[in-house]
Amino acid sequence: MRIRKIRIRKQYRLKVRIILGLLLFLAIILLPHSNRALMASYFSNRCRENQQIFSRKINDRLVDYSDRAKSKGIEICNNESDLVKRLSTGKLVRVKSNRLYEIEELSHSYPLLTRESRKLLREIGRRYRKRMNAEGLKGSKFIITSMTRTTEKIKKLGKSNINASENSPHLYGNAFDISYARFRIRKHKVNECDKWFMKEALAEVIWQLREEEKCWATYERSQGCFHVVSR
Repeated sequence: MRIRKIRIRKQYRLKVRIILGLLLFLAIILLPHSNRALMASYFSNRCRENQQIFSRKINDRLVDYSDRAKSKGIEICNNESDLVKRLSTGKLVRVKSNRLYEIEELSHSYPLLTRESRKLLREIGRRYRKRMNAEGLKGSKFIITSMTRTTEKIKKLGKSNINASENSPHLYGNAFDISYARFRIRKHKVNECDKWFMKEALAEVIWQLREEEKCWATYERSQGCFHVVSR
């Protein structure tokens, strides 16, 4: 009799689990997309415990490389008219969104870089995409938040951004900022662990190129971006 009761209890628990599982499945299917993503994130256990933290290693200081960055860049542009002249002579080239990265709408800079800087940006994009594809995060792209600035833009930016500098490498056409807080990805259910992994994977790529002496880079915590300057 006792054995029979134990069996009944086990069967009951199994039925409860099956019913709860079905209810959860139906909830995920029927809820709006935003809520489905939130629920998937809550129940996800896909944290990447073995991923090294590279963002803290990206710590170049402007005072240590500003002179060399200036010598490799363009002459400072006062306004948009000056930028057009640099563009017409080939000292600057246009940068467009593509399958490797996306350029957000820029309000304090222009989608222009020196040829070598654009080459560096593409290399970061290629390495990052390769890493993401290998990790099952296909379609992931990082976002460019700033590129070449004029003195006119620097003055306006200085009113709202304490990091804006009159000696900024952004003035020389060889600097760009990459957001580590936002990414574009085809994967619908992106959880916090995925976001953290994408950030550190991007940091690793930048750090590798820094070690190869292809760039200088800084982890801008307050601005939510990696500041990269081609060498």
